[in-house]
Amino acid sequence: MPAHSDGLAVHAEGLHKQFDGTTAVDGLSLQIRPGERVGIVGPNGAGKTTTLLMLLGAIEPDRGTIDLVGERLPSGRSAAMQRVGFAAGYLPLPERLTVTETLELFGTLYGVERPGARAAEVLDELQISRLAEQRVDSLSSGQGTLVGFAKAVIHHPELIVLDEPTASLDPDVAMRVRDRLEQMNEERRATLLLTSHDMREVEELTTRVIFLRSGRIIADGPAAKVAADAGHPDLESMFLAEAARLREEAV
Repeated sequence: MPAHSDGLAVHAEGLHKQFDGTTAVDGLSLQIRPGERVGIVGPNGAGKTTTLLMLLGAIEPDRGTIDLVGERLPSGRSAAMQRVGFAAGYLPLPERLTVTETLELFGTLYGVERPGARAAEVLDELQISRLAEQRVDSLSSGQGTLVGFAKAVIHHPELIVLDEPTASLDPDVAMRVRDRLEQMNEERRATLLLTSHDMREVEELTTRVIFLRSGRIIADGPAAKVAADAGHPDLESMFLAEAARLREEAV
């Protein structure tokens, strides 16, 4: 059993992070239960990606504690990441390998039984089997995003973390990814944690929204309630108003 298990998929307390004297995350605490679908949103500079990277153990907070799927970071990161999938457009893939070779490689690293069969399965699930023998360095931006997503879920993770999950995807392909995420959540109770600038996507995919401003949580709850409590008809209106406020402050 994990040394710090409290039944939560994510448990962070008092996270602080500065870069070159600028505070990116300021005293952030959050708890995410298994099976929740949570979106972290806010304008550029709100601290979304920094928060995600700290929760994944990719960067360490200056202060605060993180338990990820019951493992205390940073010491338990290796054990935790065997049960976590992460996809983001900025994550590189091995360019000289084919798509199948790439997925087999990561499947092996994750301890997947029969990684070749699982690679074929996940490509079929995403309807991109045609890319199986294509080299990664020949993929379009959207195709690379899909392969990165396939890599993130090849080991059936219990927590799936996504930074802009449908960036660079055509609308029909983005819908396919959203449908697959919902299916994994419903069938396997996979916990979803994502950031996106597409507020309609956040409203569709999540059951709970955490809205950040300057590295602090200013609202936490269902998207409709978060927007209504802030005096807006929907999350997109709230996002646009917050972005406009920040622009005015910067003038």
